[in-house]
Amino acid sequence: MNKEYTTAVKGEEPTARMTRARARALGTSGRVFPSSKPSFKPEQKRALRGNSKQTASDESKAPMNAASGLHHKRRAVLKEVSNICENSQINRMNVSKLQTGKRAASGPPKKIAKVAADVSVETLHVEDEYVKTKLAEELSKIRMVEPQDIALPVKLKEREPVEMSICSTGSECDKANLTFLSFVTTKPFGFEAYQKKEENKLESQSNDLCIVNIDSNLKDPQSCSLYAPDIYNNIRVTELHQRPSTTYMESLQQDINPNMRGILIDWLVEVSEEYKLVPDTLYLTVNLIDRFLSQNYIEKQRLQLLGVSCMLIASKYEEICAPRVEEFCFITDNTYTRGEVLKMESQILNFLHFQLSVPTTKTFLRRFIQAAQASYEVSCVELEFLANYLAELTLVEYDFLKYLPSLTAASAVFLARWTLNQSDHPWNPTLEHYTNYKASELKCTVLALEDLQLNTNGCSLNAIREKYRQEKFKRVATLTPTERVLSIF
Repeated sequence: MNKEYTTAVKGEEPTARMTRARARALGTSGRVFPSSKPSFKPEQKRALRGNSKQTASDESKAPMNAASGLHHKRRAVLKEVSNICENSQINRMNVSKLQTGKRAASGPPKKIAKVAADVSVETLHVEDEYVKTKLAEELSKIRMVEPQDIALPVKLKEREPVEMSICSTGSECDKANLTFLSFVTTKPFGFEAYQKKEENKLESQSNDLCIVNIDSNLKDPQSCSLYAPDIYNNIRVTELHQRPSTTYMESLQQDINPNMRGILIDWLVEVSEEYKLVPDTLYLTVNLIDRFLSQNYIEKQRLQLLGVSCMLIASKYEEICAPRVEEFCFITDNTYTRGEVLKMESQILNFLHFQLSVPTTKTFLRRFIQAAQASYEVSCVELEFLANYLAELTLVEYDFLKYLPSLTAASAVFLARWTLNQSDHPWNPTLEHYTNYKASELKCTVLALEDLQLNTNGCSLNAIREKYRQEKFKRVATLTPTERVLSIF
């Protein structure tokens, strides 16, 4: 022991391998052995020689188990190194205590865990039975309700309470729960109930009248199929409240006449073609002109200013890229300045209270053409162009203000179908259902529209006719029926 100590003090490597057990045993004497060779100065070496005897005596007092641990066999480098000396009884006691502590921390033994699991399962089973019993008691107090198959708000109707006894087994409770859930999940409500009601109503009518459902395309969000019936029903009410006066030329206007109005609108058709405006802009422009003239007197020198100002407003409302004010001034050959156009625009908007969302003939024409196309296996492009052509012919005619826009649109579809095919009646249950007009109600409007188509009055305003003689519109302006439509009324 003294030899090993002396060797370590002199800076030489010990012959035995330094382990943690040996380091701990030697650490009790207050000495720590470095793992590498220490370097001592001469003064430190002399001090160490003088204290060697005292140190050796202190080392002899180290425990015997530590001395015996110094002569253990070297272990492999990658083997597990234990901090416990196997030959020490004290260390064996420490190991047993450590293992006991680990078992206590990790949980009960297998047998104890099994018994505890059995007890927990029984406890959960008892709690499950208690919960199911409480659930059955609560369900027995529930009064079932059923939503009515109408539009929102949904009104609930009381039903008889469900008789459900307090069950002692889980199977009866499960059956009761399944019955309750199936009732709740299978009943439609809200928009689904409304949609189901409309479909059932339409199916019941179609069984007798062969009505085609044009709103069945629910996959296209832009078609608004679910709301289309309500939208057009609301528009039908709106067109009654936002109509221009049908007699403003006779009662109010003294400086202009219907012929001047027709010339203005015919010129605006050419302007819309020049700037490639959508048809909705043209229809809204005419509507704004008639609504303003219904209650405002205007001189004939300012009639064109009113027209370009109304088209400027309609362009801002309908177009993605509206023409600038300077372009409308240029189209009038600079007859009016920019300030005059803006002043008239402000005057029109203030008079109309900015109510620009109004139903026009074009608004109804889209839906009525869709209903007319339902009877064709393949969409007929000529039918769409011809109906639009006939509807635009009514814009220049002051006398057509007395007809509702929906009536004019329905008459245009009626006459277009008759022009394309005189072998079959142009009206069917599907069109009657979606237009809410019978064929007899369209007689006066259809006859007046046929006169415009045939130009029996010799009107010289040809902007619309020239427009629809183009190839892109299938030259529908050249089509005329071989037989007069009066024969089918």
